[in-house]
Amino acid sequence: MLVSDIKSRPVYQGLRFDPKARRHLVAADDEGAIAVEALAGEGGDTFARNATVLYTGRDDGRARIEALKTDAVYVTPTVPTLLTRLDVILAAAGMTDRLYVAGDEGFIGQVVALGMRHGIDHVSIRTEHRGSLQRRVQCVHCKGITEGVTTSIATCAHCGLHLIVRDHYSRRLAAFMGVCADAEEPGVLPPVEEIFK
Repeated sequence: MLVSDIKSRPVYQGLRFDPKARRHLVAADDEGAIAVEALAGEGGDTFARNATVLYTGRDDGRARIEALKTDAVYVTPTVPTLLTRLDVILAAAGMTDRLYVAGDEGFIGQVVALGMRHGIDHVSIRTEHRGSLQRRVQCVHCKGITEGVTTSIATCAHCGLHLIVRDHYSRRLAAFMGVCADAEEPGVLPPVEEIFK
């Protein structure tokens, strides 16, 4: 069912400080705060003076982010709010600014997609996966997005179809593709496995 060598599958290299960047634009959720902490340690005062950090998530992560004493910190209540603020920041960003993102896969994908809409090549965005492996899944039939999928077969939150969660990934949509699991024999489904915890 899942194919590990699909080329569209994201690869996360980890956050590495870029000493040549003029500004460091960082987005993180929940456990991504731990990766940002390590990045700040690597970059030291240079990072702190020139970093804008956007965070959404639990209070323990918020405390970690605020303790970094970076130039600017924005703590937002939701991912959409963070993306809206980041959208404004990226609209004014320059060629020498570096975008970093750390957190769960769905969050990383949404930030990378936003960066791409601002002309940033996805390869130049530094990413680190932290936290859950839950997937955002787009139903290829109704085009709806279902969040937080942990199983090999999921029910589309929009049209109700049972979907096989594929390893094929769309950077533009920041989602894995889901195709009808029982198209040939309605009601006959393969075994459901919990694989994206």
